Amino acid sequence: MLSVSNLSVQFGKRVLFDEVNISFTSGNCYGIIGANGAGKSTFLKIIAGKQEANSGSVNLEIGKRLSILEQNHNAYDNYKVLDTVLRGNKKLYKIKTEMDTLYAKEDFSDSDGERVGLLQASYEEMNGWDADSEAAALLSNLEIEEKIHHNFMSEIDNKQKVRVLLAQALFGNPDVLVMDEPTNDLDYDTIMWLERFLANYENTVIIVSHDRHFLDAVCTHISDIDYGKINHYSGNYSFWYESSQLAARQRIQQNKKSEEKKKELQEFIARFSANVAKSKQATSRKKMIEKLDIEEIKPSSRRYPAIIFEQEREAGDQILNIENLSASKDGEILFQNVHLNLFKGDKVILYAKDSRAITLFFDILMEETSSYNGSYSWGITTNQAYLPVDHEKFFDQSISLVDWLRQFSKSEEEREELFLRGFLGKMLFSGDEALKKSNVLSGGEKVRCMLSKMMMEHANVILLNEPTNHLDLESITAFNNSLKNFKGTLLCSSSDHTFSQTLGNRIVELTTKGVIDRRMTFDEYMTDSNIKNLRSKMIGK
Repeated sequence: MLSVSNLSVQFGKRVLFDEVNISFTSGNCYGIIGANGAGKSTFLKIIAGKQEANSGSVNLEIGKRLSILEQNHNAYDNYKVLDTVLRGNKKLYKIKTEMDTLYAKEDFSDSDGERVGLLQASYEEMNGWDADSEAAALLSNLEIEEKIHHNFMSEIDNKQKVRVLLAQALFGNPDVLVMDEPTNDLDYDTIMWLERFLANYENTVIIVSHDRHFLDAVCTHISDIDYGKINHYSGNYSFWYESSQLAARQRIQQNKKSEEKKKELQEFIARFSANVAKSKQATSRKKMIEKLDIEEIKPSSRRYPAIIFEQEREAGDQILNIENLSASKDGEILFQNVHLNLFKGDKVILYAKDSRAITLFFDILMEETSSYNGSYSWGITTNQAYLPVDHEKFFDQSISLVDWLRQFSKSEEEREELFLRGFLGKMLFSGDEALKKSNVLSGGEKVRCMLSKMMMEHANVILLNEPTNHLDLESITAFNNSLKNFKGTLLCSSSDHTFSQTLGNRIVELTTKGVIDRRMTFDEYMTDSNIKNLRSKMIGK
């Protein structure tokens, strides 16, 4: 379907891709993974024709159509919503536009009639007469109400634009679908719909995503960018991660016989295949597990940060008490009537339809604002560490990372450069990287610095607002595993499904009519029919 031949990309002395040869075949979904800076988005731009390679070629099978998810959310501001979706099939939209232009002519000629006849034949072959209804159905599935289908894109908000552009990419059943971070700015229900859609999609899908649950739900292959090459591995992300970790452990076990290693790998594949077969998400795409090959399993060169949260002291039973808390922004109520009591060991997943409610709730608890009604009180034995969604204010100084981290030291030992360098090294800032200026860091580097700060605080209560933003899959996985082992109390809001499902033992949803509070997992909460009915009454969903 789509092949890449002898592809090389280099920026200065830095080589991203070196003579890459790889094919993407129909019926498969490929998840492109790689460390930050490995070239994932660059690769997608090259196969989409938006960026040139230094050498090599990208070949799409003749007669096939490639569609990409537009990243510029304002690119279609001058077009109506429905027309924006239709433009996803450029050939179809071009024919439609030409027909409309000819029909609008006042001096419609015989030659115009002949041209219209030819256009109509092509339009019918492409199922053009149903195009408007198909586009409208896609929009409705993505929660774009029919009343705004004829609004201009400039008139809708950014989250709605994301959904419209997603509909544009999906429209017309493209032969190759290319998507870079498709779940960004989508809510739980829309992501679930997209997972079901892609899991049963019969053509080729190529995706970059940091959402592990999403990659597990839709991918038949993981395409790993490592050492300037791209290699396909059968299976989803969890299989790739667990198998690569197993292979890495086996590499260390030099004395272990090859027969024993092979048996261990075979048993691993058997366990994984059984788990997938029992999965509620099992679809036709999951049959790829039957094709898993022992020879494919290889250790990864990935580096994972050492994230370890340790409490300075254990908290008492009473963690946080909230009484009748309500808050508004710009005259709009974001949440009200919040009554909540947190206890030691609670791992709370905080959820809200409006992300502004979450941020305001955290701002209140961390004394970042006094604009609220009601009251709250922290237990006297608690101390908190907080990762806000916006942490730019922590990086406004041009100082080295060593000096940046020293600001949060609590003892003379922690102020020593050797200690600080060692700490930063565990967070993947080794050697001269520890001397980088804090105000020029990437988004992912800033989050790793914030995690370093939080670890040094030795808190017994951790608060997190969208903690996986900007992080690569390696950091997200290490972060997730660390929080599983954290013995204190957690209050977390995350759009990362795996984070929410694996960490939470209690779900708290903020609404404008009160709070929904249940002790259960995230998946149980989102699929329970009684809770769905309650949510429908409280948030209209």
